[in-house]
Amino acid sequence: MLPLEGLTVIAVEQAVAAPFCSSRLADAGAHVIKIERPEGDFARGYDAAAKGQSSYFVWLNRGKDSAVVDLATNEGRAQLEALIAGADVLLQNLKPGSMDKLGFSRERLRKEYPKLIMCTITGYGDTGPYADRKAYDLLIQAESGLASITGGPEGASRVGMSIVDVATGATAHAAILEALIGRGRSGEGADIRISMFDVMADWLTVPLLNAEDGKSPKRIGLAHPSIAPYGVFRSKDGKEILISIQSEREWKTLCGKVLGQPGLPDDPRFANMVERVRNRALTDGIVSDSFGRLTRDELLAKLAEADIAFAEVNSMDDLAKHPHLRRIEVDTPNGKVSYPAPAAIVVGEDRHYGKVPAIGERTRRS
Repeated sequence: MLPLEGLTVIAVEQAVAAPFCSSRLADAGAHVIKIERPEGDFARGYDAAAKGQSSYFVWLNRGKDSAVVDLATNEGRAQLEALIAGADVLLQNLKPGSMDKLGFSRERLRKEYPKLIMCTITGYGDTGPYADRKAYDLLIQAESGLASITGGPEGASRVGMSIVDVATGATAHAAILEALIGRGRSGEGADIRISMFDVMADWLTVPLLNAEDGKSPKRIGLAHPSIAPYGVFRSKDGKEILISIQSEREWKTLCGKVLGQPGLPDDPRFANMVERVRNRALTDGIVSDSFGRLTRDELLAKLAEADIAFAEVNSMDDLAKHPHLRRIEVDTPNGKVSYPAPAAIVVGEDRHYGKVPAIGERTRRS
């Protein structure tokens, strides 16, 4: 028996953040009923990379039922009310105020369904000057300052995947699980409110504290602002290798066993982390010259033998054939699609991942 079997989740959701959360609840056995407009979640049209279907939708909506409910009609609102009345969790990420206008204020639902766990995802929260703004992943990457510390010196950049949405969905998932544990003890539901901006602000604590201390982070690409050498260097045959030297012991090992310069740590310019960062150009230049004399295979062998932390700078094509990539296969309306497995492994438990529904398709029954 899966841990959330017997629980019903009503997900009035769209796009990425809430669907990420509800997909994980479905994986754990919850009966997730996804409420869609007659035309469907607009994420169904984001791309056609998964056998002619949206990669986002196929990734984030496995194991759910799709219920078409037109909330602009009295009949549709009555349908939603009936579903909520029998639910354990109500998750929603509509535009701020939308549910209130439809008659589903959290205050009323909290009073009428005291055991219900509600989780509302917004861009900026319920109050403040930006509370009514629409908010999407890249907008929050920019507004929170994340983009300002991402990329290289030439300009700010987005993180290459929907990090705000995924982080928000993961935060909602954890909060709902906490509330379910709490309800098991007290019998009381919960009113959880999560803003995308708050999630990113929390994740940006370290660069924020450094900025407030007068050391605002600079964009330095695949390097570390306070550690050197920690960055990308090219092998003789042009392969990019990222190394990370975290301690003086590792620095001495790198110098002696890989660079062939065991005396380098005695040079005051490279004697400790502070000096190496201060003299980053010199530090990196020495590493770069040494790496450039070795092929990729020779370099990786030396790094592995010396137990130096390293990684290759891979592409998505490289990920597709990576020896550590675990995959699952899910059914979709257009056939089976294979993609990366959820990260958590529960020993002794083989998870089954449900079908991705067509619009209005009810594949399970509560």
